[in-house]
Amino acid sequence: MADAVLVDLNGAPDGASPAVPPSAAGSGRTMHGIHDVDAILDGDAFIARLDGIAADLKEGAGVEPPTRARLLDLFRQALDSGRGEIRRRFESGQASGRDTVTATSWLMDQLLHYLGDFARDHAYPTANPTTGEQLCLVAAGGYGRGELAPCSDIDLMVLMPAKTTPRSEQVIEFILYMLWDLGLKVGYTTHAIDGILRLAVSDMNVRTAVLETRFIWGARRLFLELRRRFYAEVVAGREREFVRAKLAERDQRHKRLGDSRYVMEPNLKDGKGGMRDLQTLYWIAKYLFRIERPGDLVFHGILEPREAQQFARAQNLFWTIRCHLHYLTGRAEDRLTFDLQPDLARRMAYRGHAGANRVERFLKHYYITAKTVGDLTRIFCAALEAQYVPRRGSRRRLKAETTGLPEGFRLADGWLAVESGAVFEADPVNLIRLFHLAHEDELDIHPRTLRLVTRRLRLITNRLRRDKTANALFLHMLTSRSQPDVPLRRMSEAGVLARFVPDFGRIVAHPQFDMYHVYTVDEHTLRALALVAGIESGALAHDHPVSAREIHNLSSRRALYVAMFLHDLGKGQGGDHERRGAEIARRLCPRLGLNAEETETVAWLVAHQAVMSDIAFHRDITAAETVRDFAHEVQSPERLRLLLVLTVADIRAVGPKVWNGWKASLLRELYQGAMETLTGEAPVDGAGGAGVGGGGRSEAVPAAAVAALRQALADFSDSAFAAHVEKTPDAYWRTVDTAMHARHARLMRGADRAGRTADVQVRFDRERGATEVTVFCADRPGLFARIAEAMHRARANVLDARVFTTKDGRALDTLWVMEDSGAPLRSGHRLAEVRRLVLQALSEEPDAPPLAPPDGGRAGGDRARGASGDGASGHRASGERRFVPERTRVFRVPPRVLIDNETSVTHTLIEINGRDRPGVLRDIARAMHELGLRIAAARIATYGERIVDVFYVRDAFGHRLTHRTRLDDIRHGLIVAVEGQSGEPGEANARAVEAALARKGA
Repeated sequence: MADAVLVDLNGAPDGASPAVPPSAAGSGRTMHGIHDVDAILDGDAFIARLDGIAADLKEGAGVEPPTRARLLDLFRQALDSGRGEIRRRFESGQASGRDTVTATSWLMDQLLHYLGDFARDHAYPTANPTTGEQLCLVAAGGYGRGELAPCSDIDLMVLMPAKTTPRSEQVIEFILYMLWDLGLKVGYTTHAIDGILRLAVSDMNVRTAVLETRFIWGARRLFLELRRRFYAEVVAGREREFVRAKLAERDQRHKRLGDSRYVMEPNLKDGKGGMRDLQTLYWIAKYLFRIERPGDLVFHGILEPREAQQFARAQNLFWTIRCHLHYLTGRAEDRLTFDLQPDLARRMAYRGHAGANRVERFLKHYYITAKTVGDLTRIFCAALEAQYVPRRGSRRRLKAETTGLPEGFRLADGWLAVESGAVFEADPVNLIRLFHLAHEDELDIHPRTLRLVTRRLRLITNRLRRDKTANALFLHMLTSRSQPDVPLRRMSEAGVLARFVPDFGRIVAHPQFDMYHVYTVDEHTLRALALVAGIESGALAHDHPVSAREIHNLSSRRALYVAMFLHDLGKGQGGDHERRGAEIARRLCPRLGLNAEETETVAWLVAHQAVMSDIAFHRDITAAETVRDFAHEVQSPERLRLLLVLTVADIRAVGPKVWNGWKASLLRELYQGAMETLTGEAPVDGAGGAGVGGGGRSEAVPAAAVAALRQALADFSDSAFAAHVEKTPDAYWRTVDTAMHARHARLMRGADRAGRTADVQVRFDRERGATEVTVFCADRPGLFARIAEAMHRARANVLDARVFTTKDGRALDTLWVMEDSGAPLRSGHRLAEVRRLVLQALSEEPDAPPLAPPDGGRAGGDRARGASGDGASGHRASGERRFVPERTRVFRVPPRVLIDNETSVTHTLIEINGRDRPGVLRDIARAMHELGLRIAAARIATYGERIVDVFYVRDAFGHRLTHRTRLDDIRHGLIVAVEGQSGEPGEANARAVEAALARKGA
């Protein structure tokens, strides 16, 4: 073993590497940038023990089990000790991420080399090895690049001659089984050179794998032959094919993972702007220019020295994060999931400051780095695309060719380009004009021109920001009728937008550490702008018919687009971002060219951006006073139209699963009611859905509703109809539409005629996209909890509920539900199953305690009217714990209970904020019941991990709650309920009630 060599980590182009016997090296050696390699693996001591084991082998007996166990123990000790030292250096800050993966790869190289020598020379020795017995062990994949993360797989390729011998197979089998017994995850392939080259021609993945191979052990001549023939027989003449394939592979990968680098749980390896994008750049450069190290990108003129430094810094940050991920989880983890982000931020010593906690600062650094990677790969890959991927013609290009371009601009093979950087130096307005021209003529900007732009960002000064022409060009792009987000995204990626609008620069890559916001603030803003354009163009008319209609009735179209662009610019600085955003709007709008009226409209929209959603989702919009107060806040139909479109786009841009039909119906009902209040006219298309209690018409609603129902129930006798109207409560007529009135009437009559004490009707509601479940039975305490338990057993998610008690003491409850997975519940089998389970729940003894969902769940425990759920991520009555992923339990939402006696003149409003968890609604409702509160209405909503539940309540005598001590008891009891139970269902509520009663008695 004395002739063992330390393998060159990177490998020279010809595969040669200097042989350095470990035994000849002194303590504290530094090799390949790894300091004191003997502390990782003491070569002298290891070889001595290995020689001892070899000396004990019996001649010709092979490796017997006891000897194999000694050998395995030796390698395991060396592996564990080396990994431990590498980890110690990393976690103590002595080694970077790049150092760590390099050292881990080096350690594995040495162990493989020693293991290979032992197998060849001692386990299966031969005096005169034949050509067919020659083997070569080659590293592939990331290991082939000399980059091995702590828990990553080890990819190996075994090269053999065309004709092999049994001894060769025994040697390879011995090596592989030893690696597996060490607990290593090894992926390997075995090939003859002719076979691997044939595969490389037809399979792009194999071609990429061969491109990254690195010699480890064995017959080096096989590796050299593979490299020589690979470039001669596979690479030569296929450059265009490889570039196109890798660019297409990159695009498909981005699309699969959301096509955005600004997602809240990014994939470090495969996400946009991640490690794979850097590797794609390296693969292409290596294929075209045969480079061996990233530093060679500068030598070949692919990157400038400054860009190469950015490349290296990005690569090191990614490796540092990845090593932390692997050490934290003990597995090959590449996702920055919510539960890992706080630990990563702490380990990497990020600190919070005003407006951003340590996790948000860590994520922002990651996103900025991902953007840098995007810039580097875009410049390089776009240049390759221009050379290797043919471009299609464009009719719009003829416009630029026929009308001419401004001086200094030109068309270069279909790209918009400039003659030189002097075009920007002579007139900095051209930095804005470039993007305006590209947008107007639907042209891509030449990558070399983009590079010239990024080098001249210093030209964007206050003088350019105040330039009227530059601002006019920018405003024209911002309010374009054709995808205004496209030029702004281009400007942002080039760094121009952040310099031209510094307030936008403050939100670039700014994350919000919660489960609700999927994108960073800047990405959310650009997506919201695209949605406004989609609503206006009609592309989203099916999803948002009212907004798509009303946007064309606006007189302040420019104000809408500018407000959408500015609405979140106040974030990330602490405090009230809406107020700060309004201040930014008043300062920025005149600069952009908006008049005083438009400026005031934009500022109002930014300041009131959350008003409509807050009222729609958290207040009882069937109450006349709610709609009347909202209309008073808005004041004009124009502002109402603007606010509707802005609210819809803002919510939908939060994430792909946030918007749903329930939010749409609530906003639509509030909009129609407020518009009727402001104009005094009924909605032109009756799109209000279940009647909205608009101000000024509350007295007329019951009479009109009764008349409409009489017309719908022509088969009812006058006496039967009068009896039906007599027993329905007044509130029922203002919160249910005529079609539902008719269904209820027929259900009630059918149950009475058949002598049934309970009946259930289940139907799929196409308009709402949910299943409507109507229950008619004798009223009793805890009835709603029983129905919710039935939904749990049916695996259904309750989205909305309207609960009434008739004057003759019977319950008339209507719920809207979906499958627990979020899909529509509509098959005949499922509808029948829901009905059967509800009837089964109703058959329990009247005085029996309410059934408790075994795993908790968002099940109400009291009578509630007007409860609505958040269908995107709302609290599930099903009680399924899987909807609260373990990784999200990292979020801490301090419970808060707000009590309001101003909003309603008849009820006390209790708003409860806290962390979502299974069973929280049930615990809250039971606590309210035990505290003597009668729930009259509820709004149930979830924003990621945060619940915002609003209840309209009275005391047992039907009065509002005003006594301070009583309110303190309620607040305390509800906070305990929100925090959760520690044992059987209801235990938290019992503790809350006991504490409240004890204080009350004291």
